[in-house]
Amino acid sequence: MKLTPVMKDFVVHWGEMGAKWGTNRTVAQLQAFLYISPEPLNADDIIDSLQIARSNVSSSLKELQNWKIVKVVHKFGDRRDHYELMKDVCAMFQTILDERKRREIDPTLQILKECISETDTKNKEDRYSRERLVELLNFIETMSLWYERMRKMSIDKIMGFVQLENKFSKFLKGSK
Repeated sequence: MKLTPVMKDFVVHWGEMGAKWGTNRTVAQLQAFLYISPEPLNADDIIDSLQIARSNVSSSLKELQNWKIVKVVHKFGDRRDHYELMKDVCAMFQTILDERKRREIDPTLQILKECISETDTKNKEDRYSRERLVELLNFIETMSLWYERMRKMSIDKIMGFVQLENKFSKFLKGSK
């Protein structure tokens, strides 16, 4: 697939943003490329279009599969694996959030709980640290609970909620 200048700009920008969000630049570029591709692509197509090494394509595809946003599909008459990114933006966003929560938030909650339980309340520094950790734990647990509730809602309801909030914010700004 030949990249147009607009496609190149998008792929490069998404890679830069991915790096700022803590994702490997090439992984993010590959995600962007698959997102704008009208059909599933094989590794050779990706290598030719993005001009990146086969090993980098392979590891990036595995990473996107680990994030559960890329799947392998097969084309009739072609023995090669083809790769397809989730096309539903909301579903992809939710999947990424779910994975980030599982990889980042859940372990942090566990460590906070362990640190709190191990503090020596007779020690002044530990008491202060414990207070700060409890405050952080309560905040993260509250946000996680809110996320779990939002996650159970349909995309339509979430989008309706966001649109309603936008209207409410505009109303409040107008009443000042």
